[in-house]
Amino acid sequence: MVNAIVQDSPVGPLALVSDGERMVGLHFEGWHPPAGALHRSDRVLVTAARQLNTYFTGRLRAFDLPLAPAGTPFQQRVWSALRDIPFGETRSYGQLAKAIGKPSAMRAVGAANGRNPIAIVVPCHRVIGADGSLTGFGGGIERKMFLLSLEQGNALRLAG
Repeated sequence: MVNAIVQDSPVGPLALVSDGERMVGLHFEGWHPPAGALHRSDRVLVTAARQLNTYFTGRLRAFDLPLAPAGTPFQQRVWSALRDIPFGETRSYGQLAKAIGKPSAMRAVGAANGRNPIAIVVPCHRVIGADGSLTGFGGGIERKMFLLSLEQGNALRLAG
């Protein structure tokens, strides 16, 4: 069973997805829930929507939601390490690879980061290049800049 809601946010519409018990996805525009999946009364999704609203005001630093992202054991390790990156801070792919005990797996870490199904809540936007550059982000670099600026207390407006 898949439940979903679409919520407006400062970074555009967000599709929040649960299995009825845990959050399994947070997608930017372009993702469409299966027919019959829209459920505004799903407890997990209502809580996620409330926490996201608070996050976007800059008052929530850590999400407290039951999560169940689907992925390989390696991806799970990377996604768990992402949740350990503190609010307002960044890590490079190399630092993340070292954190999971695979210092030479920077590219694999980057690939796992790119497949994160629960954006923002599992903060893949906090990963940057070794030189400090903003590297790829499934939601686009403009959204990544907005999220990092929000977390660092310098909220920007998205163009458009």
